[in-house]
Amino acid sequence: MLELYQFELSHYCEKVRLILDYKGLPYRKVEVTPGIGQLDLYRLSGQRQVPVLKDGAEVIADSTAIAKYLDQRYPERPIIPTDPKQRALCFVMEEWADESIGLNARKVMIGAFSQSAAFRRAFLPSSTPDFLRTVVDSVPPEALEVLGMGAGFGPDAVKAARQTMQQNLESLCVLLQDSSYLLGEEPTLADFAVAALTMYVKFPAGAYLKLPEALKGMGVPGLADNPAYDLFWVWRDRLYACCTHAKC
Repeated sequence: MLELYQFELSHYCEKVRLILDYKGLPYRKVEVTPGIGQLDLYRLSGQRQVPVLKDGAEVIADSTAIAKYLDQRYPERPIIPTDPKQRALCFVMEEWADESIGLNARKVMIGAFSQSAAFRRAFLPSSTPDFLRTVVDSVPPEALEVLGMGAGFGPDAVKAARQTMQQNLESLCVLLQDSSYLLGEEPTLADFAVAALTMYVKFPAGAYLKLPEALKGMGVPGLADNPAYDLFWVWRDRLYACCTHAKC
């Protein structure tokens, strides 16, 4: 069986999970423990980042490399177009999703985390004692903003990321107005990348991800609940359903 070395909440791992499920390939998740688990991952793959896919003697790191490998090794339900122009567009859109959506989604999520006590509470396991929930509620946003600045997620960075994400979501809605998927009537790597990399903007509902119940379907206020982007979120829900049932 295929083995996916992953972090459950990594949106790059989510991209690979969506592809595996779309192709109907059975696989086993191997959750990597940050720190010591990454040393084991280095011995396996020569690097410390997830996702890593193990297929027998083959070990493939990086979500894009994994996608290419899966499409070559398991060609049923292809995700990379054969037409040269469509193929080029697919890889350009995937790279855009990885870099622009992926980076800015993290920033807007951190911004929402610092500003919204409800968002912070949703991250807590259901078993969290009430006194700890009270502590989380009482943390002033200013303190979290200071911590965020130390990691490059200060208010200015979050504001810029939010503007970029608004533009990204607007563009995606336009692209999806007259077609089922970003490059036509069949899903491609571009679709799975965009769907996965928006995970931090709005977490998927349902049982697809192992999340606290309160976090399922929750997202960044003003982006996840803005009616202007409903077309995109409905589309993403449909793609998740397609992968869940391996049937479109």
